[in-house]
Amino acid sequence: MEYSVQARKLTKRFKDFTAVDHVSFEIRPGEIWGFLGPNGAGKSTTIRMLCGILDPSEGSATVLGYDVRAEPEAIKARIGYMSQRFSLWGDLTVRENLEFYAGVYGLDASGARQQVDKWLDRSGLTDRQHEVAAALSVGFRQRLALGCAVLHRPQMVFLDEPTAGVDPVSRRQFWDLIDRFAEEGTTIMVTTHYMDEAEHCDRLAFIYGGRIITEGTPAQIKREQMPGVVLEIRTDRPVEALAALYKHAAVREAALYGVAIHAVVDQRESAPDVAAFLREGGIAVIGIEPIPPTLEDVFVALAESDRGVAG
Repeated sequence: MEYSVQARKLTKRFKDFTAVDHVSFEIRPGEIWGFLGPNGAGKSTTIRMLCGILDPSEGSATVLGYDVRAEPEAIKARIGYMSQRFSLWGDLTVRENLEFYAGVYGLDASGARQQVDKWLDRSGLTDRQHEVAAALSVGFRQRLALGCAVLHRPQMVFLDEPTAGVDPVSRRQFWDLIDRFAEEGTTIMVTTHYMDEAEHCDRLAFIYGGRIITEGTPAQIKREQMPGVVLEIRTDRPVEALAALYKHAAVREAALYGVAIHAVVDQRESAPDVAAFLREGGIAVIGIEPIPPTLEDVFVALAESDRGVAG
């Protein structure tokens, strides 16, 4: 099979609102493919169409060689799907939740016990297997939800915002689990609005306003898709400096990054002029230098450019 997923002009409309607008992409077997974008961009709707939960309004797609319109049940039997609000039984223990989903997937008693024990060990939940799910932290609940979605060892897993609301340490541990699945040959499609998580992906696409605005490897996107140069600016008053920068003709975009500011300009030679402009406004410039763009820099710049074209 050349591709685990092929989507061609996939579209979903809800009355007069177009949630997903003619998206096309391919996902290769065994890769982690990221779908990045803000809330409401169309990520979850796309996944639900690929999982056979929603019928497309237009376009076509196949998952593991099966057509999403004609063969949704065949797709559902061969995939794992974990949504933001995956249903766990709060009054059942960790083990009981896993055993319940093993039964849903039709695993026999021996196979179920083997897969449950394997997941408890892999996910670090063995010592918590007799705790009720409702008492778990968000991070542990997400690990349990992932286990419930993959007990039947699917060929492909769809993860829809799997780390939403999870602390940074638990997010890292969750991604270690995802990486192991990919190493074992499972194809992963993951949606997220955390740009740092995209670095884990083999390839990814940015979706904005229901349309894909760029795709490629993380390194390729940062190298080829940044429309301008990013200046990192450190000042004594970053909030005031940010407001001032929008008044400078050379600054295309600017945003706070921790205590620093990332400003997009057309040329790196603009740095001295930008620094002088801030100092003239009474803002001390501690440092200013061109830096390699982050994925978030690229996404913000492309989204603003797309918004300008649409407007």
